[in-house]
Amino acid sequence: MSEYLSKSCKNLTPYVPGEQPRERKYLKLNTNESPFPPSPSVIEAAADAARNLNLYSDPECLSLREKMAARYGIGPENVVMGNGSDEILYFAFKAFADADRPLVFPDVTYGFYPVFADVNGIPYEEIPVGPDFEIDPDDYLVKGKTVVIANPNAPTGRFLPLCEIERIAAFDPERVVIIDEAYVDFGGESAVRLTKKYKNLFVTGTFSKSRSLAGGRLGFGIACKELIEDVNTVRFSFNPYNVNSMTAAAGAAALSDDGYYAKNCRMIMENREYTAEKLEKLGFRVIPSKTNFLFVESNAVDGLTLYRELKKRKILVRHFTSPRTANFNRITVGTLRQMEILLETVRKILEELK
Repeated sequence: MSEYLSKSCKNLTPYVPGEQPRERKYLKLNTNESPFPPSPSVIEAAADAARNLNLYSDPECLSLREKMAARYGIGPENVVMGNGSDEILYFAFKAFADADRPLVFPDVTYGFYPVFADVNGIPYEEIPVGPDFEIDPDDYLVKGKTVVIANPNAPTGRFLPLCEIERIAAFDPERVVIIDEAYVDFGGESAVRLTKKYKNLFVTGTFSKSRSLAGGRLGFGIACKELIEDVNTVRFSFNPYNVNSMTAAAGAAALSDDGYYAKNCRMIMENREYTAEKLEKLGFRVIPSKTNFLFVESNAVDGLTLYRELKKRKILVRHFTSPRTANFNRITVGTLRQMEILLETVRKILEELK
């Protein structure tokens, strides 16, 4: 840290991303990337867009927003695109929360929420989840506070039924409810249709997980026209060219390849259930998941030891250090072959530690 860092940044605790080793020798099950590549048409569209990289991208992202609108049964004015859903979440925090409208979110959830709050000077309250990491919707029936819920939640994988999201949105129309749906395509139900009914509901999503574009950085927000205008006020004050031409073209092509991506999601869900069953037979506690990952712990080995032993054997999973999650590891669901390699390796580790 230099002597030039501003006072407002000196006490920040930045988000720690998952390991991204340069070596290809690891089986990478730590950052919830898709094990499947983008469809051929997506790669072709991105390559074609590269011919015009001397020109700025469309700050309105109109073509892509029109495709999004058609996909979700809404209008283009109800969509904003961003550099990953992280950017959209940042814009939403900036637009809809402040000292007068503090944030509330679960104490076990996506690690960027407190970071975004701190960097913007927004007060926040972390509401404890239950003993099985369940979110109690009644905890979010509060007035005057901006609610943020990842649904399904990360890193636990738990999902709140849509009726509960509606109950939270309906409770206080004077504050915004932000629903982060990064993982909704793996068995959850989207709240997008509720944005037509509730003017205070803002739903975010990403192309990183179910549409294999983690490296492309493409996210979106869906809400009533007025909320989208609010977010665009922040976006145009920060970076109007936030989605590059290649990513926009790739995103539009991905929306046209629903069959390809739906098939990949089905395979991931099948592999998730297979892996969960096998891990439970090995004595693991597996939190029910509607995502492309599993959140697990074992009585036979603590979370940090298992993480280290897997890493020694060139398998990366995600370990968290907070007291409530320190005994758990989050495992990205990959191909069936990758899951079999993981399971066999875990069996060997447990045998060795007996």
